[in-house]
Amino acid sequence: MRGGAVAVIALGCLVALVLFSYLIEALRPRPKRPDHLPWAPGTPASSVDLGGIQVRYVKAGTGPNVVLLHTLRTQLDIFQKVLPELARRFTVYAFDYPGHGWSDIPRSDYSPEEFYRWTASFLDILGIEQATLVGVSIGGTIGLVLAARGNKRIARMIAINPYDYWPTGGIRKSSPMARVILGPAGFPILGSTLMRLRNRYVSDRIMEGGVATKGTLPQELKRQLYDTGARPGHYRAFLSLLAHEPLWARARNEYPRITVPTLLVYGDRDWAPEPMRESNRPLIPGAEMTTVRNAGHFLTLDRPTEVTDLIMHFIAAGRGGP
Repeated sequence: MRGGAVAVIALGCLVALVLFSYLIEALRPRPKRPDHLPWAPGTPASSVDLGGIQVRYVKAGTGPNVVLLHTLRTQLDIFQKVLPELARRFTVYAFDYPGHGWSDIPRSDYSPEEFYRWTASFLDILGIEQATLVGVSIGGTIGLVLAARGNKRIARMIAINPYDYWPTGGIRKSSPMARVILGPAGFPILGSTLMRLRNRYVSDRIMEGGVATKGTLPQELKRQLYDTGARPGHYRAFLSLLAHEPLWARARNEYPRITVPTLLVYGDRDWAPEPMRESNRPLIPGAEMTTVRNAGHFLTLDRPTEVTDLIMHFIAAGRGGP
């Protein structure tokens, strides 16, 4: 009888927590999309239609084309420390994937194949030719797969901390807070309940796990990452993305077909285990690899000068690296 009573109380507490999480989500203030980039007021943010999905993007500078692809659960603003400098010499594009940043949040699976398709469509619709793709994390994996599939718009590829491994590493291991909140993401009821209970403190702690040096994640960016995560439907999209997370490792099967010049860049404190980093280079014909010291997963925030120099030197050298 006592055990039954405990079970009833536990079940009641769980139901109360679930209901409370729905209340928190319903009362959460809905953010308003900013009409300018806080870190680049002179750079307009535009929208483009990807098959019925409006995505936010920016275009800046003149010269050869460079396309920046961000990580999961972030947005194009993660390039704020490198985009203005690159725009002095290149035409630079960056966009928020569907379900990210200020782009539409469609009802979708958010599987790797959809991200490959969305990115290829972005290149096609804007008519971007002879582009250097620079991707961080999943952005790096997206670019590598498109290159492996012979996308004619890609001239060369720079993959920064590509997320193409499973189950070791990943955002769940970025911090203790990430393990608590994202670890149970795949469990029915519990995962979605914890997502609905998220707050600014939780968001900041998880995102801070992406940099190696304290203070390199700008306060304004942390605020924006929380705001975009508060948009209706965002947490469901993120849960769907996490549910398909193991599929990203299949990208490595396609790397041997890459024929464009490729540079792999890793932070020495990236989430990827070192053996996984080293195993990518021999998969990609002719690939070069470099490691940036004192750098984490969000390398464009941790070491923007080093990243900018690597991009410029790799493009200037043609087939060669820095």
